[in-house]
Amino acid sequence: MIEFFKNNWFAIIIGVNYLLAISAVITILLRNINPTKTLTYIITLVFFPFLGLLIYYLFGQEYRKNKMFNRKNILNQSIIKELNEDLEKTKQELDELEDDFLNDKVRLVKLLQKSDKAPLTRCNKVEILKNGEIKFKKLFQDLEKAKHHIHVEYYIVKDDKIGSQLLNILCKKAKEGIEVRLSVDDVGADISRKMKHKLKNCGVEFFSFMPVLFPKFTGRMNYRNHRKIAIIDGLVGYVGGINVSDNYVNKADRDFYWRDTSIRVEGEAVITLQVQFLTNWQFVSNSKIENISKEYFPNKPCDDDVAVQIAASGPDTDWANIMDAMFSAISSADDYIYLTTPYFIPNDEIIMALQIASRSGIDVRVLIPDESDSKIAKYATNSYLQRLFNANIKVYRYTKGFIHAKTMVIDDVFSTIGTANTDYRSFNINFEINAIIYHKERSKELKSIFMEDLKDAEEMNPEKWEHRPKIEKLKEAFCKLWAPLL
Repeated sequence: MIEFFKNNWFAIIIGVNYLLAISAVITILLRNINPTKTLTYIITLVFFPFLGLLIYYLFGQEYRKNKMFNRKNILNQSIIKELNEDLEKTKQELDELEDDFLNDKVRLVKLLQKSDKAPLTRCNKVEILKNGEIKFKKLFQDLEKAKHHIHVEYYIVKDDKIGSQLLNILCKKAKEGIEVRLSVDDVGADISRKMKHKLKNCGVEFFSFMPVLFPKFTGRMNYRNHRKIAIIDGLVGYVGGINVSDNYVNKADRDFYWRDTSIRVEGEAVITLQVQFLTNWQFVSNSKIENISKEYFPNKPCDDDVAVQIAASGPDTDWANIMDAMFSAISSADDYIYLTTPYFIPNDEIIMALQIASRSGIDVRVLIPDESDSKIAKYATNSYLQRLFNANIKVYRYTKGFIHAKTMVIDDVFSTIGTANTDYRSFNINFEINAIIYHKERSKELKSIFMEDLKDAEEMNPEKWEHRPKIEKLKEAFCKLWAPLL
């Protein structure tokens, strides 16, 4: 037997590989997922022995049906059920809001309220923060004022200059007796052992999201926590595209320009952010939170009337809530759609919604980076542009630096700012969170920012694009095959 294995070990291993591959193919077919994604996995499994199985193991598992963690303990707690019931609008209230300011966007509110338990909050003050240097100045000021607790959850935290400044503030506040909780993604974050030791000694509760064995070599391994949230005393919240790293801060002596967007919010929307943080915290800390104090949800007089919903999505949600919200908003547009994204690798639903909007006479514009931080992502993005040009959608490349903002504004009524890119990964794989804002002034402000960004961008010429070199088209076609896995 041993001699037989020695003489035929390669054939045996290949045979086992294809037995496992056939099993995986049957599983994929029975899941009835997107045909393009299905074909990509089948081709990978059949034509790339061993590598195909590894890719399927890392990227092909369906966690939306097999929840990665249980939200019920948090969502069923009496205080959160009571808060959600108080915030949730009845059909009559929503109908009244439709006549008031929502117009036909009320169906989007209903969609998120039903599928994501995301209530529409009316009492909010929202400030749009352009770029990291503005965001961190505001954030650090709010952190210094914390009286009860600080909750921080980021995809990327580095202990470089700006990161160390944040982490040192967290240490200082923890020493003052403030409850400080920090969650970072194990792949995205890069914090030294020395700093981790300091955080622990200071009293900061610190956990990594889904630790991996070799985080530096995992690249874009699936099911990462891509959210960027900060909550101070349950009164102030931050959410958007800006991570904690020097890369996100523009200074006079720096050549490279990083363009990004976040928001600072005070009011009822912070309640939903807090629930999302606590849900994730229960998972990363591996401890069941038995009783949540009302001090995490303090009452505060209403200072403004900006309507906000917090849309969260990930392998723990039943639906792709952020993608659904974008699709619904695009489909309800009457005048214009202005979309900014660093990675444009959409599914067919979003592409078709944009095409139909443009063909209906709606002004559709898409702003993407001129140079990406990923060559594969850039070529995959390029593979979708012809479909936009075919529908007379205007595409702009940002040339001042790298644009990392994830925003969309529609009709001076609807806008969204958050962590989700317009790609497969954000729609279906990573944990993401976006603020959906229904407010004329904030939407006009985001529209103005978009127009300012266009001054630092070049509009693409569809005719010139169509005649680009064939080698470029070949690269795009190859990278597009991998789009569902990027």
